[in-house]
Amino acid sequence: MKKKVVLLGDSIREWGYGTRVPELLGEDYEVFQPNDNCRFVKYTLRGLFDWQDGIKGADVIHWNNGLWDATEIFGDGTFTSEEEYVENMLRVARLLKKITPNVIFATTTPVWDEFEYTHNDKIERFNEIIVPRLKEMGIVINDLHKTVSKDVHKYIKECDKIHLSEEGIEICSAQVVEAIKKFD
Repeated sequence: MKKKVVLLGDSIREWGYGTRVPELLGEDYEVFQPNDNCRFVKYTLRGLFDWQDGIKGADVIHWNNGLWDATEIFGDGTFTSEEEYVENMLRVARLLKKITPNVIFATTTPVWDEFEYTHNDKIERFNEIIVPRLKEMGIVINDLHKTVSKDVHKYIKECDKIHLSEEGIEICSAQVVEAIKKFD
């Protein structure tokens, strides 16, 4: 019987690792992922209702949120406050844990320092405040931030300074598959 894997997350998933993970997992896995950018955490929280049929019966859920939340679009602070981020991330985590105990959270990846709207100090802060809380819930942490931070200019596209490059897609996809297969 095929294992069912669900991939939830922003464009790092949608246009990034989500394009390769199904192929790398192979025929022994059924992969569901929304045909949508899960954007910021509150959008993902709302989307869980729309995507519930696809998520139902998941053996493993791999999820990321944070880039949109840590973005400073208007120059007056992050799109999502730290308090709202933690509150809604924990809500999402509790809902996912009701579906399967096998939930993986991927840390938010860095951007080029030159990216105008999102800054690495905010990304690191959001990772710092949520990772311990998710670990307390028994959620596995897939540290994509650490991996991509090793060479941001190689793993993040120069053209937009935020999305995964081809090399970034490959290294992150391999790491996502490794995290998922630990539940075999």
